[in-house]
Amino acid sequence: MDELDTALLRMLQNDARRTNREMAAELGIAPSTCLERIRGLRDRGVISGYHAAVDLKAIDRSTQAIISIKLRPQAMAVATSFEAYVMELPQTLAMFMVSGGVDFLAHVAVKDTEALRDLVLALAKRQEIADIRSSVVFEHQRRTTIMPLTS
Repeated sequence: MDELDTALLRMLQNDARRTNREMAAELGIAPSTCLERIRGLRDRGVISGYHAAVDLKAIDRSTQAIISIKLRPQAMAVATSFEAYVMELPQTLAMFMVSGGVDFLAHVAVKDTEALRDLVLALAKRQEIADIRSSVVFEHQRRTTIMPLTS
């Protein structure tokens, strides 16, 4: 990735709805060059998709939590099946398989603490769960622009 690729990546992450012509003009390059560079970023897998950011409060899901889950038995087939199950739940925002004292961290968003309690209790009934704990998220910040690290 060179400086032009990096600039295009930054621009697209800040506003993916910008036109090719707008970005080309801002960078002082031809629209065809801009288009070809963006195509190259997609082809190389640097850009994996375009998504709309959603305000969780606006869709009545203002209570977020991180649910820590330890499985039994600790077998890959059990973990893979469980991960797929949790990712299918509409409350799930993200799922992380981690090392340490737990096997998974699930980031969820629900209407309120009552809905969170119901979700945790439903999960706790699953036989493969050895331990489950939840932590309410009071504040959530997410970096919207991710750039390559320079060495």
